[in-house]
Amino acid sequence: MYRVLGILRMDLAKKLRNFIQIRREAKDAKNGWYWGGCCPRCEANLTLQKGYDESLPYWVCQGCHQMLIRPDLEDGIVWICDGCGGYLNLQDGFSEDCGTWKCTECGFENEISDKMIFTSEEEAQAALRNPYFGLSAADVRKVLSYDSMGDVDDAGNVSRVRNRETDEIKVKKLLKTYDRSIYEYLLQHPIPGMPRVEELYESKTCLIVIEEYVEGCTLESFLEHGPISYDRAVVITKQLCRILEALHSCEPPIIHRDIKPANLIIRPDGSVCLLDMNVAKWYDPDETDDTRHLGTRDYAAPEQAGFGLSGSTTKSDIYALGILLNVMLTGETPKKHRAEGPVWNIIERCIRLNAGERFTASELAEALNELTEKTTC
Repeated sequence: MYRVLGILRMDLAKKLRNFIQIRREAKDAKNGWYWGGCCPRCEANLTLQKGYDESLPYWVCQGCHQMLIRPDLEDGIVWICDGCGGYLNLQDGFSEDCGTWKCTECGFENEISDKMIFTSEEEAQAALRNPYFGLSAADVRKVLSYDSMGDVDDAGNVSRVRNRETDEIKVKKLLKTYDRSIYEYLLQHPIPGMPRVEELYESKTCLIVIEEYVEGCTLESFLEHGPISYDRAVVITKQLCRILEALHSCEPPIIHRDIKPANLIIRPDGSVCLLDMNVAKWYDPDETDDTRHLGTRDYAAPEQAGFGLSGSTTKSDIYALGILLNVMLTGETPKKHRAEGPVWNIIERCIRLNAGERFTASELAEALNELTEKTTC
């Protein structure tokens, strides 16, 4: 996040004028608009605007969307908590010389430095668009040692890159949603069947991940031609069970939370690679609900959307795997078309509302093995 020189937040100040002009006008005004009366821009009655309070260090007029700054505010700088958006200036003991400040409202530790101050909306927007904002010069040089070979996703946040020194092809990701500790763990403890995380850089705006490039096609592209055979679907599912068993065996277990066809690569040799740990989380047995409801519709377990009996668990991944198996066999989710035959009993147990009644990854692989043995006898 960021602090803005006299600017609240970019989403609340889209039409904000240059701060310097506002401050100059504020100094010229003696008592004309000192947190009372009308807005000097559009003459709207500030006291009638919802949330307005004369004690606030600044106010964004709801009539003209312009920022009004208290003339008595020292240096005209407003510091905003990156965690909750609270006004750090108003908190007892706050000082611009403190280096870092722990918000007394939410506990988030904010960096207090000149590099987090902007003199205009345009300057702040430019910084927020720069994925390297806040990185050291050395880290910027490392990241820029990779030449782009084209975007992988439509948003432009994932791209293939080539290292100019080694000529190796990698994948570069600019993540807005992530748990850095999970990527740090995977950097030190690679999981077989997943791209190897090779470099991590955290800027003020995102986490930059350099990881192994995996050749192949997504399962999603395969399914565009229709359902796949039973044998192939079972092989893919059992390979995913092995990958998930490794993730779920970590201490604490890691929950992927976004298993779907687009996140699976089928390599040329037929092996499966599980991608994208963007919304992954550590399992917390004391958690009764996820703090953030993330995942993909149709594949996300009920508890991921706040409708389960607990927060996400390792069984949340099993739910998604059950949906995926049904989709591979029928081309549809179970709500639209259930898989036929004995395999449905396995899928049904994977997607039960009560997470405790679902298979574990190893149990699911064993159930598929037993079913295959029965059908071949």
